[in-house]
Amino acid sequence: MANIKSAKKRILTSEKRAARNQAVKSGVKTAVKKVRVAIEQGDKALAQKELLNATSAIDKAESKGIIKKNTASRKVSRLAQAVNKMA
Repeated sequence: MANIKSAKKRILTSEKRAARNQAVKSGVKTAVKKVRVAIEQGDKALAQKELLNATSAIDKAESKGIIKKNTASRKVSRLAQAVNKMA
């Protein structure tokens, strides 16, 4: 355990940030999963609606620096491609 006051504060703030980052990542995963489920069910309208939500969640995570720019672009691209392939 740290003895210096500033080091103790850094431990607390890093724990807070890690928890926040994990929550945002989890939200992105949930949004992506909802799109995948809609695609599997064959519901194009629902898939497009969920794609919009997932894209928003991914972009927010990217803007906060939680996921990298290329990763965000790749996720959005693959989801959009999957939705567009639906009959």
